[in-house]
Amino acid sequence: TLTLDDCLLGQYRGYADDETITNKQTNTPTYAAIHCKINTPRWSGVPFIMKAGKALNERKCEARIILRDAPGSSFLFPNRPQLPPNEIVLRLQPNPTVYIKTNIKHPGFDSQPVQSSMDMSYSSKFDMAKDYNNPDAYTRLLLDVMRGRQASFVRDDELRRSWEIFTPLLHKIENEDIMPVLYEQDSRGPAVADDFVEEKTGYVHNPGSLPGVEKHLQNIQLSAL
Repeated sequence: TLTLDDCLLGQYRGYADDETITNKQTNTPTYAAIHCKINTPRWSGVPFIMKAGKALNERKCEARIILRDAPGSSFLFPNRPQLPPNEIVLRLQPNPTVYIKTNIKHPGFDSQPVQSSMDMSYSSKFDMAKDYNNPDAYTRLLLDVMRGRQASFVRDDELRRSWEIFTPLLHKIENEDIMPVLYEQDSRGPAVADDFVEEKTGYVHNPGSLPGVEKHLQNIQLSAL
């Protein structure tokens, strides 16, 4: 069962200014970060963070697997006491991509580690415009419906169990009039979101890799347009 302590709710500034919203003191969240755990031997001690929001600086859907810190890294690299952890990122939208963010030796005589990425994107591997037709997610789902395939959909017992987990939390938010944290539009969400994730998981946000990584990934996205 989820509690209020397991979630962070946000609302972007200006949401209530919409003329269709009559309650200007609405507590409707437009952002949520949820801390979950799976009580099985396989996943014991592994935290899961689910985040979703509107009016953010990026529109994407991805699963990000953050690996444990390398043991002894602070002693091996005293100039980088907070060496970024390795990450495996599975991006569904936009531009389906699988990439690994890892630390490598800086080029030249410098022995300090820098973060780089190894990626496999459809846009760089295949000529999607010329040789392949990669339908979007909803097109594939509609095709599965017409073909009677259910592999892409959750089972009814899984759906009921999901509502059993989240419904008590939703009722508590509504009944106790829990107000969300305000955040600016075109931002990453509430400023306290990174503190929330660090408190629940111990992960310290890495604000964008080192030069070249994010730019490289942006170029991949642009090449798909």
